[in-house]
Amino acid sequence: MKITTKGRYGLTIALELAREVGNGPISLRSIAKKKNLSEHYLEQLIGPLRNAGLVKSIRGAHGGYILNGDPKQITAGDIIRTLEGPIVLVESIENEEAAQRELWTRMRDAVKNVLDQTSLADLIAHENTSEETTLQEGYMFYI
Repeated sequence: MKITTKGRYGLTIALELAREVGNGPISLRSIAKKKNLSEHYLEQLIGPLRNAGLVKSIRGAHGGYILNGDPKQITAGDIIRTLEGPIVLVESIENEEAAQRELWTRMRDAVKNVLDQTSLADLIAHENTSEETTLQEGYMFYI
């Protein structure tokens, strides 16, 4: 399975909205500008996320999009499945011999578990922890 830009950029949108929960709607234009992405492409991705009930659109002069739920309850798996479809590593595994079928099933389940057990809040917390660790550790150079 290869996650395309649909899944990657969709996750980017969701993370940006999760970071701004409680601060009002965020425009796709601001996300595109901040992340150096195509606004037109983000517009194509936001529809399926809205239809799946993961984001909500707010109309008006100060409109945009908000996350439709708690970032602790929305997982990376929710976003990826919405934009990429079912998680399948190998197609037609029923035709494989038992040992291979077992391997492919275990691999698929492992990927699903990681995606479904990683919330948007987890990703944001990890990002913040990584930045703090880098700042605290700094770099030492010896000559």
